[in-house]
Amino acid sequence: MSVLSSIDDLLQHDEDDSPDRPRRRRRTGAGAWVGAVAAAAGLTAVTVVGLRFASLELPMVEVFAGWLAVLVVRRVAVAVAPPPVRTGGSGRRGEEDGHYRWSTRDALRGAVNPWERVLGWTEGKPDRFAEKVLPRLGELVDERLRQRHGLTRESDPTRARELLGEHLWSFLTVRPRRGPGPRDWAAVVAQLEKL
Repeated sequence: MSVLSSIDDLLQHDEDDSPDRPRRRRRTGAGAWVGAVAAAAGLTAVTVVGLRFASLELPMVEVFAGWLAVLVVRRVAVAVAPPPVRTGGSGRRGEEDGHYRWSTRDALRGAVNPWERVLGWTEGKPDRFAEKVLPRLGELVDERLRQRHGLTRESDPTRARELLGEHLWSFLTVRPRRGPGPRDWAAVVAQLEKL
């Protein structure tokens, strides 16, 4: 499967436009304290009954104080925690107001993964490399030439060969007898970055 895209497309991502789920409203003020005391009383009753079944006894006031302390510490920890990152919805902030939100899709990882799979599949197999990698690399080179110099290897081969350099030109046009090593890739990438 061949997917044609420009270099700019590789680094773009789509924000999730699904509406936010409704969030639970937190009680504040006296309502929060009444709720915490009621929850502590309920947990105290369950704890005391459980301890009596186990033939243990603790003063009810201490159990209540312990549960109330746990609930208050939890409420304070939730109150001082940073707000959760929201990835969707129409009311979200984004690049236009100076805030960048990372989406769940990492565009760079999305661009690298297919290359990583294809290169792994062609490792040690020059025929596969020439069949799968070189055409994709050629498309990338042509796109770079088109964007930077207004030509492609097909439209102006002489000028393209001059811009690419002999090493990169032969890398793209001569069928390899073996797959490129790390030094070969470093030279190709360096030449591509100079375009």
